Parts: sequence; structure tokens; C-alpha cells
Amino acid sequence: MPNLDISTVVFAIIAIFVVWKLRSVLGMRNGAERPPFDSAPGPGAGRNAANGVQPMGQVVRLPTASPAPSAAAAGAAPRWKGFAEPGSNVAAGLDAIAGADPSFSPDGFLSGARSAYEMIVTAFAAGDRKTLGNLLAPDVMDNFSKAIDARLARGETMETTLVSIDSAMFEDVRLIGGTAQISVRFATKLVSNTRDKAGVVTEGSADSVVDHLDIWTFSRDTGSRNPNWRLSATETVH
Repeated sequence: MPNLDISTVVFAIIAIFVVWKLRSVLGMRNGAERPPFDSAPGPGAGRNAANGVQPMGQVVRLPTASPAPSAAAAGAAPRWKGFAEPGSNVAAGLDAIAGADPSFSPDGFLSGARSAYEMIVTAFAAGDRKTLGNLLAPDVMDNFSKAIDARLARGETMETTLVSIDSAMFEDVRLIGGTAQISVRFATKLVSNTRDKAGVVTEGSADSVVDHLDIWTFSRDTGSRNPNWRLSATETVH
């Protein structure tokens, strides 16, 4: 065995000890480590540091991921913001309908109401009872059908063009028993006229755009599997 200098032996022992200590503190990568953390502080880091709480690292998010809103931020906005004032009868009605039908969406409802408005005024002018039958409650359908019959008996024709729906807002919202009733105030622009047998305009105008303000009420049985709403009442606001 070759002679070893005592200082060489001492340094070798120290080096082995240092390597062992580093491994015990840092560990060795084995492919099963957690994902790396972003070293950049999060939005609340400054606040936490000021409170004596050390900020923790944040997992790096994928580009398509969006930070989830905090519970406080989510609860700050009124439930029906943009559709009803907090504490109003409309808001209470929306709460009741949403409670009976969790799939209810005010935005989706108003979008459907706009489409129904255009379909109904166009179908009524054309005398399209089939389309009206799918959109009107029985008593309203009966009234519309009588008006169409009277027009045909006089030999008249009607033309209606919806130029625009300027607004559609909740006017009244109620849950009566299991029946949801929603009244919508429509502000629209229409070109409408009625012609006699000879084709002469006897009512309205063939080219004048007229502003209309109507309140239409739609109803639906919340216990029914049929998701369709039907027009159950109409009112023209002068």
C-alpha cells in the first residue's frame, strides 16, 4: 500500500463529507419531481409580504389557462347585472325562475325573444298559421287566427318588414305556481302596410319606417320537458 500524506487523507475526507451533505440538502433528480414554479411574484405577493407572510411560488400556467376569480371578486358583481337592478321585482322574479329551472339564462332568453318577435310579426303578416302555432299560446293563437280570417275575408294583404330591434328589456318577471311569465319591452322599427283587393295601400306605408313600442309576455311551464316559451299576451305602448 503506498504511503499517503496525512494532509491528503484529511482533504479527501472533507471532500466526501461536503458531497454527501450537498446531496442530502438538494437531493437528486429522478424524473418524478413536481413541475417547476414561476419565480415571479403573484398579484398578492406585495400584500402578503407586508403582512409578514412569505409569498409562495406559483405554478406556471399554460397559455390557454385563465386565472380563476377569487370568491370575493365573484361575489362582488350582482347576479343579474345588465338585466335587472339588485332588489327589484325583476331581479326577484329572475331568482325564482332560475331556482325552478337552473338552465335558465337571461341572455339566452332575450336572444330567443328577439327571434320570436321577428318570426311572429312576419308570420302574422303572411298568414302563416303553422309558424304561429309553434310560438303562440292557444288563446293568443285564436285571436291571431281570427284577425287573419277577417283580413282574408276582406281580400286584403299585409306586408311587414322588421328593420331593427333597437332594444329588448325585461319589463316584468314572475313565477306563478310552476309557470314562468316574462314580459319584454321591445323597441323596434317596422315598415308595414295593408293593401286592398286592388293593391292600394289602405293602412300603413310601403316605405316609411315607423317606431313601435310593445310589451310581449312569454310563458312556460318550468316543470315541462318542453323548453319552448310561448307568447301569451301582447300590449302596444302608445
